[in-house]
This record gives sequence, structure tokens and C-alpha cells, in this order.
Amino acid sequence: MRSEKVSFEGASGASLAARLDRPEGPVRGAAILAHCFTCSKDIAAARRIAGRLAALGIAVLRFDFTGLGHSGGEFASTNFSSNVADLVTAAEWMAAQGMSAQILIGHSLGGAAVIAAAPRIAGLRAVVTIGAPSDPAHVAHNFGGMLGAIRQNGTAMVTMAGRSFEIRRQFLDDIAEASLDAALPKLGAALLVLHAPRDAVVGIENAGAIFARARHPKSFVSLDNADHMLSREEDAEYAADLISTWSSRYLDLPPDAASEGAPEGVVRVAEAEASGFRQDISIGGRHQIVADEPVSMGGTDLGPSPYQLLSAALGACTTMTIRLYARKKGIPLAHVACDVTHNKCHTEDCEDCDKTQPKVDVFRRTIRLQGALSDAERAALLAIADKCPVHRTLHGQALIETALA
Repeated sequence: MRSEKVSFEGASGASLAARLDRPEGPVRGAAILAHCFTCSKDIAAARRIAGRLAALGIAVLRFDFTGLGHSGGEFASTNFSSNVADLVTAAEWMAAQGMSAQILIGHSLGGAAVIAAAPRIAGLRAVVTIGAPSDPAHVAHNFGGMLGAIRQNGTAMVTMAGRSFEIRRQFLDDIAEASLDAALPKLGAALLVLHAPRDAVVGIENAGAIFARARHPKSFVSLDNADHMLSREEDAEYAADLISTWSSRYLDLPPDAASEGAPEGVVRVAEAEASGFRQDISIGGRHQIVADEPVSMGGTDLGPSPYQLLSAALGACTTMTIRLYARKKGIPLAHVACDVTHNKCHTEDCEDCDKTQPKVDVFRRTIRLQGALSDAERAALLAIADKCPVHRTLHGQALIETALA
């Protein structure tokens, strides 16, 4: 994705700092991501979710609420209602850029905020919450023994995640009055609730309450052993994968236009982050997968390697070709499967190899055929495997043309 720094005026008039993550190709949709209480737009989980959506062709705006991160304004003067108002102005700003938001994603208190804001944003198709409280007042438990001081003195300094924040009585009054009861039945959009059963910050019962009060279409997925912040890379990747897959069912995304000379569309590959090898792959604007390298090669092993993807292409083409031939010839093939492995061998061990090369790639296929097949039919099906187009590409010559965009 291509990330650019932008800013816009929040509900209070303060300048809000944001990142607009654009897809590598054309923009097919737009999303807004709201961070957790006292967090920022740049937490790892937010970056990963934005990356997966960008690979799907969705531009993502993630911004710092007033008084947090790089945004202007005074945090002590903000509250839950001001966060909701900031979300609405963010949606207005996106619409002014010609990218009206179709999906809102909120983490923790940001999840409660997107629920409250959703009925006020026209054109929404989907809402996602991650570890969200069912009642905004839940956030008060973060203040611990300082609650009495805030109410008595009107203000107090509260330490959260190693940082000190001024919390005023008006914040407590605002969250006490805030409720999601009116908004949940009126989202006007599909809802996905993501929550970890072992979330020690916002209990899993909050997810049940949100899900129960919302109307269909709605979905709930457990994040298993994840923590509240999705701090483990595999948990952030899992959540990102769920959101991109689920949202594509509800968003109105125009198809990628086929390029001249590319009848199957564009396979677009973009690195997820410069520090590793993980790649987001969008196929014709309709399918999405992740590629990676094993940990032993410096990757995170959260997706197949390039050679595994190549092996998958060979295996899929093989079974499709066999099925097509069996159907055409009326052969009673009940089922076909193909195992593919990849390795390299020394050319002296290969009779038909180019001896000028020290090693050659070897793809081994093990084909399993089921059905009442004669020996002649099995032999014919095995022979047709070598007619698979991908097999012929790998075995023959391919022209690879490369140009800078």
C-alpha cells in the first residue's frame, strides 16, 4: 500500500493527523479505522488491517483522535461524544475526497465509537468492532483508584500504558450518559464482532451484548488466544484476514478492469512491510492471498512461499485438466487429487536436463485417481496430465517482460 500523511479539521476545530493508506491499483472502496482509547493510528494491528484492505483495493483512513498522537487539541477536553463527532467529520472529509466510506472499523473504545457514529454516516455497508466494550462507561475501570479523585477534584492524572493523561469529571459524566442501545439496531450495515475470550481489558461478555442487540446481518468470530491489543503478529494477521474476507461480501466494490493482453486481469503483489517478506496478493480484484517465507528464511511463515504457490498452480492445473479430459471422454472418474513437491537436483542426475546448468528445479506430482477405471483409462488420464497448460509453461519457454511503472 502507499501511505501518505494527511490532516483534516476535527469536530472541535483542531487539526487531526491521519494516514491515508491507498491501494497500489485503483481505489475501489474506502474505510475508516478508529484506534483504541489513548492509543494512536500507528499501532501494529491498525497498520496490518489497513494493509490487507488496501490490497483489496480499499483506501483506509486511520487518524488520531483529538489530543492524541500527532493530532492537535487538548485530550483532557475530549470524551466519547467528541470521538464520535471526530469519526463523523472523518467520514465527511473522505467523502469530499471522492472516497465515501463503506466500512468503519473500531478497536476497543474506538469500536464503541464506530457503532455510535454509524447511523450518522450515509452509505455505510459494514461495521467491524475489535475488543469493543458494549457500554462506553466500561473504560472507567482503567482509572482505578483515581475515580474518586476525579469526581471530588474535577480532574486527576491517570497513568495508562506507561503514559499519564489528565482525565476530567466531564469525561466520566459523558461516558455515563453514553449508550449504544439506540445505535445498534440502526446501524444500517452488516456487523462483524471480533473479540478474544481471554481479553483481560474488555471481557468477552461485551461481545455477546453487542451481538445480541444488533440486527442481522451480523457475525461474531473469536480471536482465541489473542490479547486486547492484538500484539502478536499472527493475531493481527488473523484479524486482518477475517476483516478483508468478510467485508468483501458486503461492500459494493467495482471489479478490476482487465488490461489489454491480460484476459484474466492483474495479479497485484505488494509487500506488507519493508522489515519482512510477507506479501499481499490481489488476484483480479476478486481474490486475496498472502505470500511469505519460512521463519528459517527470515519470514514469518504466515503464508505460502513463492515456490509453494507455483506448486499449487501446477497441482490445480493438473487436476483441472484431468477432470476436463475425463468429462469430455466420458471416463467415470469419481475424484482426482494431486500432491506436488518442489526441490532442486544436480543436472548430472537428470538425463533430459541442460548440463550447462549446475542444478535444475524438480516438481514431483503424485496423482490419485478414484473411480471404476480401467488400466487404459488410468494411463490416458496420467498422460493427459502432461498437457496441463502450467506444466507446458514450466517445461517450455516463457517470456517475462519487465518495466518500471
